[in-house]
Amino acid sequence: MTGQRWSIYWNEYSANTYLYGSEIIYHRKDDVEFINGMMAPGTVIKQWYSRTNYQAHRIEPSLPMIDGESDYRITVNIDTPPGEGWLVRLVFYDRYETEAGSLTIRDKVTDFRCPLKTYSYRMQLINGGLTAFRYHSIVIQEITHETEETLKRV
Repeated sequence: MTGQRWSIYWNEYSANTYLYGSEIIYHRKDDVEFINGMMAPGTVIKQWYSRTNYQAHRIEPSLPMIDGESDYRITVNIDTPPGEGWLVRLVFYDRYETEAGSLTIRDKVTDFRCPLKTYSYRMQLINGGLTAFRYHSIVIQEITHETEETLKRV
């Protein structure tokens, strides 16, 4: 069973985006073309945040708040040429901004649970040998587990 669902898009402002030598074409909200033939593998291409300091950085959070008590599924909707790859890394922080854990995702669909002490997190799209790709969205969805009592009531 699935619960709440959030779609994360590539916003048009260029904050937290690797721009050096990059060509970014915004076709639609859910279709962004990225081209950069000189970017080294391992480079963070784009980063999203669940909490931000708006006064300091002038960007709003673009990730949903999640907790360590629920299970989640992340679905990555990115089109790449054959043989080229990407990575998505989730970095979890406690309330003192100390890293509480991380998760590296290489598959289009992955289930995960964040550490219990997670207060905020970042999501990074990382170059895994890409020169060009089309970004559509990344979907985070809560997975709810129905108990036997719930199923009996239905």
